[in-house]
Amino acid sequence: MPQSVSVELIPGIQAAAMAAIDGATSVADLRLAEARFLGKNGEITGLMKQMGAVAKEDRPAFGAAVNDAKTAVTARYEARLALLTQAEMSARLAAEKIDVTMPGRPVRAGTMHILEQTTRKIKRVLAGLGFEYQEGPELEQFRYNFDALNYPPDHPAMDDQDTFFINDELLLRTQCTALQGRIFETRKPPLRVFTVGSTFRNEAVDRTHNHTFHQVDCFMIDEHVSMAHLKGTLGAFAQAMFGGDVKVRFRPDFFPFVEPGVDYAISSPKLFGGKWVELGGAGLIHPNILEQHGIDTRRYSGFAFGLGVERIPMMATGVDDLRLFMENDSRFLNQFRREIL
Repeated sequence: MPQSVSVELIPGIQAAAMAAIDGATSVADLRLAEARFLGKNGEITGLMKQMGAVAKEDRPAFGAAVNDAKTAVTARYEARLALLTQAEMSARLAAEKIDVTMPGRPVRAGTMHILEQTTRKIKRVLAGLGFEYQEGPELEQFRYNFDALNYPPDHPAMDDQDTFFINDELLLRTQCTALQGRIFETRKPPLRVFTVGSTFRNEAVDRTHNHTFHQVDCFMIDEHVSMAHLKGTLGAFAQAMFGGDVKVRFRPDFFPFVEPGVDYAISSPKLFGGKWVELGGAGLIHPNILEQHGIDTRRYSGFAFGLGVERIPMMATGVDDLRLFMENDSRFLNQFRREIL
C-alpha cells in the first residue's frame, strides 16, 4: 500500500515556515506564524503525529528530518522575535520620550473653600484665647447628643422629623455640643475646649436652612466662671472675626443645656448698617449636666456658646443664601479665591 507521508514533505513545510517568520513585521504577526508551524496543532508539530503513516524503514530518517526542521525554524523564530521586540521597544520609547529642556506644564492649584477659610480662622482665634481644639464623631450616640445635655424626653428636637436616626442608639449629630459629655467622662476641670464640625438636621431646605451645616461649639469650666466671662470671651471672639468695633448683646433665651440661656447678637458699622444680627446661642452650663458627670457645682461653673459657621461668611460678605456654600458652583466659589476673613 502506498504511504501518504514521506520525508520529501518536510523541506517544503520548513521553507513555508521560514518565509512566514521572515515576512512577519510585528511581534503579533510573528506569534501567528509560530502558532501555525510550531504550536500544539502546528504543521511541523503535526508531522510527528503522522509517524504511523510512514514506512517502518523510513521512520528514523523522517523523525530526524522533522527534528532538524523544528530546530531550524525555532532558531529563526527566536532571532526574529528578538529583532522585532527591540524594534517595537525602540519605537515606543521614541514616541514616549520627554524633552527635559522643555518648560513644565503649569500646575492648576486649587483654592481654599470659603467655609474652610472660616473654619481655620475660628480655630486660630479660639486657640489664641486659650481654648483647646477637639473633635467628636459625626455618627453620634443618642446619650451624648440628648441625654447628656439635659434634654427632657418630650423636647421637640427628639422628634424623628428633626433628627436623622440610624437606629435607637445612633444618629447623625444634630449639634457639636454633643462633644461635652465625651470630654466630661474623661477629663476634669479646669477645661477650655472647642470644636468645629458638620451637623445634620431633617430641615426643609431654603436660603436660611439646610439639612447639613457646620457649627462651632465652645465651653469653659473653672472656678467662679460667670456670665461676665462669657460676654468677654464672645466680645473678644467677635472682634477678632469681624473687627475691633463690634459690640455684643445678650437677650434671654432657653436651651436645655444652659441656665441661664441667652441668644447673642453683634453690631458693627461695617455689617448691615450697624443693625443687630443674631449670631448664636450661649449661657452657663446647666448644673444638672455638671453633676451628672461628677463635677462639683459648689466649686465649678462654666459657660458654653455655639454658632453656625456659615453665618460668619454670610455676614462678612453679604451672601444671603447659605445653599450657595454647598452647591460647588465655581462662579460663586471663585469670588473667594483670596481669603476674605
